[in-house]
Amino acid sequence: MLTRRSALAGLAASAAGSLAAAPAAVPATNSPALPLCAFSKHFQWTSVAETATLCKELGYDGVDLTVREGGHVLPARVASDLPRAVETIHKAGLSTPMVTAGIVDAASPHAEAILKTLASLGIKRYRWGGFRWDEKQKPEAQIAAFYDRTKQLDALNRAHGMCAMYHTHSGPGQFGNAFWDIFTVTREFSPESISINFDIGHATVEGGLGAWMSTSRMLLPYTRGIAVKDFYWEKNARGVWAPRWCALGKGMVNLPRFFGYVKEAGFTGPVQLHLEYPEMGDAHTGKGMTIERSEFLRLMRADIATVRGAMRQAGLV
Repeated sequence: MLTRRSALAGLAASAAGSLAAAPAAVPATNSPALPLCAFSKHFQWTSVAETATLCKELGYDGVDLTVREGGHVLPARVASDLPRAVETIHKAGLSTPMVTAGIVDAASPHAEAILKTLASLGIKRYRWGGFRWDEKQKPEAQIAAFYDRTKQLDALNRAHGMCAMYHTHSGPGQFGNAFWDIFTVTREFSPESISINFDIGHATVEGGLGAWMSTSRMLLPYTRGIAVKDFYWEKNARGVWAPRWCALGKGMVNLPRFFGYVKEAGFTGPVQLHLEYPEMGDAHTGKGMTIERSEFLRLMRADIATVRGAMRQAGLV
């Protein structure tokens, strides 16, 4: 158990042998493509009904619905509002293979109500996360604590037949930014209960020259959701080098090669498209719509075409 050993000492053994014993990939289906989902955060300026209509017109397969504070469904109202939102999306001809939930651990407000409602609707996957590194504490002790919190969430997931997907972020303080850290924890559980929502944009931020490649291959067997975005480095207004998020295909993320690894792993979705660059106006933050609607739709169509093109190039379509 992680609580009785040094997680970092075990990492070397993990690298040597755990990949060979990694859980089997999700079996392939007859679907001609991975389900591409709209992240409803970018549509929080409008209703669920209009979101569903627009997403269908844009060519998405499904919707990753925000079930968190400020989202399309508020956690306190999940039992009443989520079923209606899902029904609206399904009537538009779209699926709801997952939601993005405001769950950090089993003690998060409304966590059990969210999982119970998701289970009743047949939605088995949700995005979770939010652990933070504390530089005043030793990494080994923190990993053990994160493991204990994850174990409690695992029990809650198993009670409701749910799968939590930890979203990987880049940047200081983010647990999961090194990728071996979240691997160290999640590899202790079944990926049908505790898994990863792998963000290739953030993985490239933290390992742009080559580490993203080994990171992808290491984590994909434990991954049940993928988020896609792009960036390049530039100096910000303060003269500090920082990631500048951009449209797909305009930055450093090598989508065709990444989707080659995805195919190798037998991954079957869902894939979420994140458009978190400034040209999207406030829609990229989920706080409103500050660009012309036609421009918003044009940018989104272009990114959808790019990601589907990368999937075809990798032989996933």
